[in-house]
Amino acid sequence: MSLENKRAISNVRLEKAEECLADAVLLLERESYKSAANRAYYAVFHAMRAVLAYDGYDSKKHSGIISEFRRLYIRTGTFESKMSDTIRELFDLRTDSDYDDFFIASKADVTAQVQNAGYFVGEVKNYLQKL
Repeated sequence: MSLENKRAISNVRLEKAEECLADAVLLLERESYKSAANRAYYAVFHAMRAVLAYDGYDSKKHSGIISEFRRLYIRTGTFESKMSDTIRELFDLRTDSDYDDFFIASKADVTAQVQNAGYFVGEVKNYLQKL
């Protein structure tokens, strides 16, 4: 795949990440905490996929995207190790919010994770702009 095609795919994925992040912020303002947690996670998920587009990598499994991003970009020091924690925390919060019928997402937890997602997407955007 050409660099131009990889860049195009990356841009589409980054746009999805930014859209999910904007949705997370709006949902947080509307006090729809479970939905905000979901959108914050997907902002990070699509941001990871935007970076991995340059490696020609994609997966239908979230675990595959997370594992490859950590292997290629966090373990190598391209991105800060705390971003790995953000991925885990958002994944856990999203999973609990989406699948646990009795889970209560607190405003404080979701606010923190939406902020973390914003940082993550911003770092990815900065990285991609340098390529």
